[in-house]
Amino acid sequence: MAEILLEGHDLSFAYDGRTVLEGINFSIREKEKLCVVGENGSGKSTFLKGILGLQAPVGGRVLKNPGLKQSDIGYLPQESPLQKDFPAAVFEVILSGRQNRRGLRPFYTREDRLAAAESLEMLGLRELGRHCFRELSGGQRRRVLLARSLCAAGRLLLLDEPASGLDPIIQTGLYQVLEKINSELGMAIIMVSHDIEGVLQFTAPGTDGRAGRVLHLAGRQLFEGSAEDYRESEPGRIFLSGHRHCGPGS
Repeated sequence: MAEILLEGHDLSFAYDGRTVLEGINFSIREKEKLCVVGENGSGKSTFLKGILGLQAPVGGRVLKNPGLKQSDIGYLPQESPLQKDFPAAVFEVILSGRQNRRGLRPFYTREDRLAAAESLEMLGLRELGRHCFRELSGGQRRRVLLARSLCAAGRLLLLDEPASGLDPIIQTGLYQVLEKINSELGMAIIMVSHDIEGVLQFTAPGTDGRAGRVLHLAGRQLFEGSAEDYRESEPGRIFLSGHRHCGPGS
């Protein structure tokens, strides 16, 4: 069995003395996919920041495999206005993902540039390498930032709403890339998403028979298990029903 990279036991997080998430238990193994779902304000982004060490838990523990270095983890946060205005070429933005591996070295190495080129290729961005990042479309910018986080990662990718704001066709392409990253590179992925249908397809068994898992948060843990079991669970049925009845823009 693949070894566990990260796990949490009875985790709780709070802001300004107010508990926003409690009683969370999870694990992520090598080459595994874990998707975190829930309504806005349910604690999904807090969960990601907590397991990254950006938000200290007020209860419970996050345990990291001793062999998992911080430089093995790539992180794609939600897009911010600042991210949209990088005054740099696409290749340079992707290459900057290697900063956490440079240490005291003042320059990027040949290995760093090769990793950036491979990420550029995998995300289908070769023709955009010299383009200015801030002149790209929203879907292109998201792919570039995903390539940057992939360039930074060695074993684990943490993604916060990677498909947010993208049209359905571009979303589908993004999920296909993530599947390729998982299956071909063996990268474990923890993804926060409000796109429940996309999540269920992404966590369904792939051609290799491996399936991902769904973690449903609502200030606490409502479900953790396979996509198939989630569809049949009470939290899953209620959440799926609510989202299917939402109209455009709701």
